[in-house]
Amino acid sequence: MTINAQRFVSREQAAELLAQELIRYKGRHPLVLAIPRGAVPMGSLIASQLDGELDIVLTHKLCAPMDPEYAIGAIDESGWVYISPLAARAGISPSYLEQEKERQLDSLKHRRIRFKSGKKPAAVKGRIAIVVDDGLATGATMIAALHAIRAREPARLVCAIPVAPSDTLDRVSELADEVICLQVPDDFRSVGQFYQHFPQVEEDEVIRILSAS
Repeated sequence: MTINAQRFVSREQAAELLAQELIRYKGRHPLVLAIPRGAVPMGSLIASQLDGELDIVLTHKLCAPMDPEYAIGAIDESGWVYISPLAARAGISPSYLEQEKERQLDSLKHRRIRFKSGKKPAAVKGRIAIVVDDGLATGATMIAALHAIRAREPARLVCAIPVAPSDTLDRVSELADEVICLQVPDDFRSVGQFYQHFPQVEEDEVIRILSAS
């Protein structure tokens, strides 16, 4: 575990370092699945380095009633929902959760159309699937993503992230065959804390990268 973690220069640098850790999968046509939006530029670079295929896995956090930035869980495109233990302790009502689930599921449908023009996801069954994000905080969206990809029967399911707190890493490790995490700092507060440059990735950039791939 790292006490004073070094900051990554950018998502691109973090992706280069992850690609080095994943190099044994080069030549095996891995499927690199990025979680939009921030991880899509990273997934593109990793897929290129590994001679793999790029696609996205769509999940969305479920937001707390008074704090849209705080994840109380996550949902995937099938409607499967992960609820964080924190949501139960916060007393989130079942009716609110149902409303939030429907709202975010509708959002995922629109994102599929916008990002991929409604195209079906790439085939996963029997392949090495590498799910990438730019870092984990609560891990809710990664948990939903790993659940979604596991249901599609990959030969091997890998989670690759630059940084995460140790408790979150423990949760996601139960869902993947392999987890690659470059830094596990003790002083974790947010993902952006560990990047020198961490601009928002716009939807237009995501569409451009996916169209080019």
